[in-house]
Amino acid sequence: MNWKLLVSAVAVSALAFGCSPSEAPKEETKTETTAKAPAGAPFRITMIAKSSMNPFFLSTRVGAEERAKELSEKLGREITIDWQTPPEEDGQIQAQRVQSAVNDGTNAILLSCSDSGKLKGAIDDAVAKGVEVCTFDSDVPDSKRFSFVGSDNYELGFKVGEELVKLTGGKGNVALLCGNQNAPNLAIRRRGTEDAIKKAPGLKIVGVFYNPEKPQDAAQEVMRVMKAQPEIDAWAFIGGWPLFTTTLLTELDPKRIRVVSADALPPQLAYVDSGVVPTLIAQRSYDLGALGVQAIVDKVIEKKPVEGNVNPELTKVTKENLGEWARQLKDWGFTDVPEKYLSLK
Repeated sequence: MNWKLLVSAVAVSALAFGCSPSEAPKEETKTETTAKAPAGAPFRITMIAKSSMNPFFLSTRVGAEERAKELSEKLGREITIDWQTPPEEDGQIQAQRVQSAVNDGTNAILLSCSDSGKLKGAIDDAVAKGVEVCTFDSDVPDSKRFSFVGSDNYELGFKVGEELVKLTGGKGNVALLCGNQNAPNLAIRRRGTEDAIKKAPGLKIVGVFYNPEKPQDAAQEVMRVMKAQPEIDAWAFIGGWPLFTTTLLTELDPKRIRVVSADALPPQLAYVDSGVVPTLIAQRSYDLGALGVQAIVDKVIEKKPVEGNVNPELTKVTKENLGEWARQLKDWGFTDVPEKYLSLK
């Protein structure tokens, strides 16, 4: 199956595919997995992201799939990605899928954590049974995972706040859109954003709002808050969820409302082009999946030392580099990048 096409197709069609959230872990437990796998046997990495409805994680999947293919050819051993991401965020379902993967004999797990409290025990149990765990995007640092691959979330949040200070001239009433309240990565981002905004005494945080990490729900939350609190004249989106739809292109007036957002996936580029969201702080989503697979293969198959934290660089996306970034997204496998952006210098 061509996962590059899947990224585009699923994103455009409301991203409604995923595994059944009612799946329960199997009762049997295999205590020997990676350590006893024959050298030439297929090597399976179970990948559990937060939500299969989020295009960010579909691009991490493409990165993981393509790096697994590259390494399979290089090492002469089949390396596969078993995508077990729930359709919507649910830490308990993720924990069940970690346990099920261990019971089913997976060799390693690549995990983005929706709720650290619900996943720490599952991670530690997996490692105790011989299955190495690498987290990506959202970490559980006090667990027995061997490495975390992801953006420096404090830096990401701080850059969002820093750019908003510049955009507003350090004055006004700002609201924060923060996604899942239990997600550890988002809590760190929020702190970074707040710290940056506090450096501008004239910029006041008047509300912090949480939302289901689904595009239309996030956009509706922004509109609800704007109606209830018309004094808001700036937003910091610490995740790009509401910009995965076109709703806010007409609902937000860039002459009155200033917005800076995290992430820079194809649906968000129109917001930069229109000036509604002139600055995006982009994570290299494809790289998170690719580097996560690389870390697992390095540690488990090749027995190489692996860093405890791998932090890909962040990229500021504005009109000035919109074409360059659009071409980068296309190179990562996105087929829904508008042609007009690909032709920009």
